[in-house]
Amino acid sequence: MTKPTTPQPLIDRLPAVRGRYSEQVALSRTTWFQVGGPAEVMFRPADRDDLAAFLRDKPADVPVTVIGVGSNLLVRDGGVSGVTLRLLRGFADIEVAGDEIVAGAAALDANVAAKARAAGLAGLEFLCGVPGTIGGAVRMNAGAYGREVKDVLISAEFLDPDGRPHSLTAGELAFTYRRSAAPEGWICVAARLAARPGDRDEIAARMDEIRAQRGESQPLRSRTGGSTFKNPPGHKAWQLIDAAGCRGLRQGGAMVSELHCNFLINTGAASAADLEALGEEVRARVLAASGVDLEWEIRRIGVAATEAFGDGSTSGDGNGGSA
Repeated sequence: MTKPTTPQPLIDRLPAVRGRYSEQVALSRTTWFQVGGPAEVMFRPADRDDLAAFLRDKPADVPVTVIGVGSNLLVRDGGVSGVTLRLLRGFADIEVAGDEIVAGAAALDANVAAKARAAGLAGLEFLCGVPGTIGGAVRMNAGAYGREVKDVLISAEFLDPDGRPHSLTAGELAFTYRRSAAPEGWICVAARLAARPGDRDEIAARMDEIRAQRGESQPLRSRTGGSTFKNPPGHKAWQLIDAAGCRGLRQGGAMVSELHCNFLINTGAASAADLEALGEEVRARVLAASGVDLEWEIRRIGVAATEAFGDGSTSGDGNGGSA
């Protein structure tokens, strides 16, 4: 009888890189929800050239999923198959170029706002109220307090799935509410943002105001994933959720925030399945009460625990924006 062959570990099939590969990385330590299964392989590229070479040389059948700091991300309990890409130090530079800011995709939105303030550049204050990184902000046209990325983006740099570089203007990205037209599988690596000269004290005061409003209205000290659902046209998601009687609703260890009911909270023992099931229950109740079908804003990746990639399944999420 022929002995069954043992599948080759994914990490042994990947090209040589200057960055770092790690196996079975606990993504629950990365996401703000602090739930979810592992990454089959995590890749932290050294820089843009390292990432481009990896994309060019990796096996075509290996899926790549991009994550940021995990602020608006739910990783399912079975984990993420293939390679989970995390851009870190080699993509976090922030430079001032006249009245513009050039930021790497891994730069924190709040750090970009702080850099602009230090340079006496106004117009980017809203970014201090947007959790996550510039790469994710570009991908989803993130916004808060009356402004969105579409209002300030000049252009963004991407690598396509074969590692080839592309530059897209704000017009080419065709931003709409919490969406961009960036092709699926393209990875944002940097962005150029427009600002204008301003008074440092006034800029700082506006940022303080935004941070204060955020602290008063959002459960910032809880294990949460930010705004759960997009605001439907003509409505505010939180008002629909509240009107449907969902404030404080629970599913296992997951709960709808009492402070801001468009936030889901891991009370300490939630699974990703609890959080996703609670979100779907909220959607069902809002649909029944108002006829409005809420759309998830939180990005959900990976597979359920019963479909863990160790059993041969795949995540099916492909390359997305970083959050």
